[in-house]
Amino acid sequence: MIKPLKALFRPRERAKGASVPEGTRWYAIGDIHGCNDLFEALAEAIEEDDKASGPAETTVVLLGDLVDRGPDSRKVIEGARQWQKSRNVRILAGNHEEMFLESFEDKAVLRHFLKHGGRETILSYGIPKKEYNDASISSLQKRLHELVPKKHRKFMQGFEEFVVAGDFAFVHAGITPGVPLEEQKRRDLLWIRERFLAHDAPHPHIIVHGHTIFEDVDERPNRIGIDTGAFRFGRLTAVVLEGETRRYIQAVEQDGEISIEHRDTLT
Repeated sequence: MIKPLKALFRPRERAKGASVPEGTRWYAIGDIHGCNDLFEALAEAIEEDDKASGPAETTVVLLGDLVDRGPDSRKVIEGARQWQKSRNVRILAGNHEEMFLESFEDKAVLRHFLKHGGRETILSYGIPKKEYNDASISSLQKRLHELVPKKHRKFMQGFEEFVVAGDFAFVHAGITPGVPLEEQKRRDLLWIRERFLAHDAPHPHIIVHGHTIFEDVDERPNRIGIDTGAFRFGRLTAVVLEGETRRYIQAVEQDGEISIEHRDTLT
């Protein structure tokens, strides 16, 4: 089980002077993990924020792990597809998308996938629970091909490994310290944890990442972790970057109700 690391990694002094290109505005959303209600609420809040913030060339980046653990992975994938049709939405591959896609052909990966939230993803595509519970790995793999639309698989296959915006780089998990971004191994971009999190020295870019769950944003001079545990803590986070400014929009579920919180600074 992934444990929240907020107690181990506390916010430090914010890096000075880091910026995205002039005239651009960037929204990056952390791991959604099948929490479609939070995703829809945050997407609506971003649309409203963008309209209220004046003209800019706006890009939304989803940091990967759209699927698994939460109940509505299919709706999240379809919602992301539709959003991409109406604005510039760039989507990064997460380790959970990688497991999902490899599960169609590799039974060993499918077994691993099912233990890490894949059950909820497959159920979201409409297989009855009794059929799921009674299915063998072979029959379940066959049903995957029948249940998951080819357009969803093709969509996920097109997810990117990283995106650069001025002094910032967006990745799913992190990077190997000391290795140029273009030379990073895909496995590290999607899976790395301790070697990246423990590195205090500057990277060529400030890395905006998900993958590791924190109770709240983990902002460091060399990285910003925005996986705030949508499926675990009911908090889905977007960081907003414009010029040298940095702020946060969060969709928060409490007692069945979702509210939107705007924060200019971390306390």
